[in-house]
Amino acid sequence: MNRFAGRVRVLTTFVLLATTAPAAFAQDVTEDHLKAARAAISAIGATDNFDNILPNLAERLKANLIQSSPNYQDLISSTIDAKALELAGRRADLEREAATIYAKTFTVEQLNAISAFYQSEAGKKLLNDGPIASREMLKAADIWAAGVSRDLNAEATKSLQATLAPPADAAAGQAPAAPAPAATPAP
Repeated sequence: MNRFAGRVRVLTTFVLLATTAPAAFAQDVTEDHLKAARAAISAIGATDNFDNILPNLAERLKANLIQSSPNYQDLISSTIDAKALELAGRRADLEREAATIYAKTFTVEQLNAISAFYQSEAGKKLLNDGPIASREMLKAADIWAAGVSRDLNAEATKSLQATLAPPADAAAGQAPAAPAPAATPAP
């Protein structure tokens, strides 16, 4: 899964949370509700982006410690790897928290519908190819915006020039003709 796909899923999740949260947070969370939430999370891969957190933290810590004590590289690496493996079980805590959030946000029926859709061929296709379609759509929007901007600029400039253009005499470099003196009434 690429980063863009993960971000789209996370963004979709937050949008869904924001639009359904008020009514759903009032509900109690049952075991069936959590089970439906876990199925929905699994179907959309909502927590897949978090799989690399512990390995990334371990690698960062290794790099920092090895930089400080390069003579102990092997000891540092093996120690951090062992400790990271011990902590890997805590990943389930995040899954429980995510399931609780989804259960408080969506009804069991909504969670089942989410699961059903994302397990369908159309849902799988959306998860897989949706980021590509979104990227292409953004490119098309950029091209469209550039064309509209160009045309708006050209048309507005042309219209303003026609409206604000000086009289023909001034444009030819001649001074405008002096207005005729007003007739004075006879005594």
